[in-house]
Order: sequence, then structure tokens, then C-alpha cells
Amino acid sequence: MTAAPVADTRVPVLDAAAARRTAATLAEAFGVEAAERDSHRLLPLAEVDQLARSGLLAITVPRALGGPGLRAGDVAEVFRLLSTTDPSIAQIPHSHFVYVNAVLHQGTDDQQRFFLGEVLAGRRFGNAQSELRTKDARTWGTTLTPDGQAGGGWLLNGAKAYSTGALLADWIPVLAHLEEDGPMHVAWVERHADGVSVVDDWDGMGQRTTASGSVRLEDVAVAPDRVMPFHLTFTGPQTYGSFAQLLHAAIDAGIARGALTEAAAFVRTHSRPYPDAKVETAGEDPLTVHAFGQLELAVRGCEALLREAGAAVEAADADLTEATAAEASLAVAAARASTTEASLAVGSRLFEVAGTRSALDGLNLHRHWRNARTHTLHDPASWKVQHLGQWALHGTVPPRHGQI
Repeated sequence: MTAAPVADTRVPVLDAAAARRTAATLAEAFGVEAAERDSHRLLPLAEVDQLARSGLLAITVPRALGGPGLRAGDVAEVFRLLSTTDPSIAQIPHSHFVYVNAVLHQGTDDQQRFFLGEVLAGRRFGNAQSELRTKDARTWGTTLTPDGQAGGGWLLNGAKAYSTGALLADWIPVLAHLEEDGPMHVAWVERHADGVSVVDDWDGMGQRTTASGSVRLEDVAVAPDRVMPFHLTFTGPQTYGSFAQLLHAAIDAGIARGALTEAAAFVRTHSRPYPDAKVETAGEDPLTVHAFGQLELAVRGCEALLREAGAAVEAADADLTEATAAEASLAVAAARASTTEASLAVGSRLFEVAGTRSALDGLNLHRHWRNARTHTLHDPASWKVQHLGQWALHGTVPPRHGQI
């Protein structure tokens, strides 16, 4: 395997406080043109480059390998902060962190040194996981077959969809069967390798600038040392799934907070009071104040559950057992259900509290609801509640997979 990048190419190593400060600073900058990018589907190319240079994409690299080794709750807060202004930018590196985690779970020592060295050099991971022509979201047709050469390499063939991050990535981790119907593995391919085509065909109503398009793989050569097992991840207690879901919850919590913040600013500066309220400004209308109080309560609630979920994942990482892994999954399920509800509620109700002018298309305030509605479809909140109910009634622990 190629040697890891030399040290002088490395991005900054950020501790928890620095990571949060950096995320807040970048969020403020990214928010300036977020509505414009959404309106015209302008991909955040420069912004994602800036994110990579900042060191934020390397915060989960362990200290032993040169990174800061930040914990799950710190990562979730970074995602939440970025999502308050542009959740598309926040979602783009989601799979990057998930597959850094995959390397830590199942990579060999050499694979960890190489791929995490790439992260420390500012390289980005995408994903090629979901497929459209299969039975469900956890069924795949993409396959690695022997290339027939003496070195024991593989040929990768398949078609992927919803490949968030792939278009702007340096490496694309691909979920594939090792030979037909064999166990699932991750094949790591370079973004511009022969046979790899990334198609910018994402046309969602929300999260419009995530470039979550398609990846086509045609006889892509994959060296043996760029393949690692995936199926073994779920043979015992794990936080792989709960960590991935925690970051999704953080995106939705950020959408909720960002929508509420913008709605409040709009009411203070543009809304008119309803005549029956007999007040001078819209912000003094008692019904408006009460509505904002209800929305603030919902957002604070989901933020609290997000913090609790982060702490549960951290506890399981520190002492991994069946019980701690189950508690992490349940806590994250509660956070995801709550952040789903809050982001949709604020994104919709902001028009009620902000008034008729807020519905003007040019203001693009509806992007908050569109982003929430689109992103919360990623994994149904109803199944999070179902697993919580099974636990409450029967003590049934959640299943082991990447969606809880």
C-alpha cells in the first residue's frame, strides 16, 4: 500500500473547543450565500474545500495515529453548528466520518495508517452504498470478482445512488459483495480511477446542493489491500450504526435551530402585527410570542436529546457491551425522532408566525422545510419510535445494523 502523506501536508489538529469554534465560524461564513446556493443549485465547491482545510474532517482520527480523537458528542455538535446555516454542506461529509469509523472498526493496521493518513492530509471520503434496483435499502447487487491476475486483485462492478459526498471526494468507499452473494466488503476506489463515473443527477426538492447523485462502476480495478470487511461490523455489540445516526440527528437539530433563528429575525425586522393584537410590532403580539415559545421548547428538547445521545454513544465506546450498545441505539433513536419532529415543525410553522410576506418565493425561507423534509426521509422516524416502543414494552434491544 502506498505510504501515508508526509507530515507537512497535514491539516490542523483541533481539540474539542477549537473544533466547535471553527465550526461556528465556518457556519457563519457559509450562511451568507446559503439561500442563493439553494435557489440556483450552486454546489459549495469552495466551501467544502475550506471545510477540508480547516481540520474538521480529521477530528475523529485517533491520537495514536496523529489526530485529536474527538468523541461522538463533539462530532455531533460540529454537524449541528454547520447545519444551522447550510445543512447541505453539513451532510456532504457525513459519509466521510462514517467510513473513517469503518476503517477504525475493520481496517488492518496498514489500512488504518494509510487511509487515516489521507484524512490528516485533507483528503475526503465519499460513499457509494445505496442502490435503487434492489429489494430494500440493505440489499446490494454491486460485486467484487477476482481479476484473474497473479496479485489477487478484484474487479468492481455496480451502480449506486444517493452517493452523497462522492462527487467532491478523493476516495469513494463502495459497499459490495465479495463475489456473487458473498459477504459485504468495502472497496476503496479513487474518485477519478478508470471505470468510476460520478454523475451529478441529484434532483431533490431539499438538500439541493449535496450532489447526492449516482456512481457507476465498470470493471474498476481494486487492489487486495484496498478491500476491508463490512459484514463483521455487526456480529457483536457496536456503535457504528448509532454514531452514523447521531450525525443525522445533528443535521436535523441544526436545521431546526437555523429555521427558528431566521424566523425570529424576520419577525423582528419585516413582519407587521395583527390589528387585533393592538401592539406596535409583530414581536409584541402575545400569540406570536407564545408560538415562538412553543418552537423554542421543541428545539431545546431535541438539542437536549441530541446531547444525551452523544453521551450514550461515548459511554458505549468507552465500555462496549450488549447493554451499552443498546442504550446508545435507543438514545440515538429518541434523538432522531425528536429532531425529525422539531425540524419539520419549525420549518413549516415559521410561516404562521412570520406572516404573509414570509411566503415570498424570493426569500427562500421554505428551504428550511424542504431541507428538513428531504433529510428526515433518510431513515424513517417511525421505525425509531417502533424500536423505542419494543424496548419500553418488552425490553427488546434494537437490531444490529447501520440504521439505528
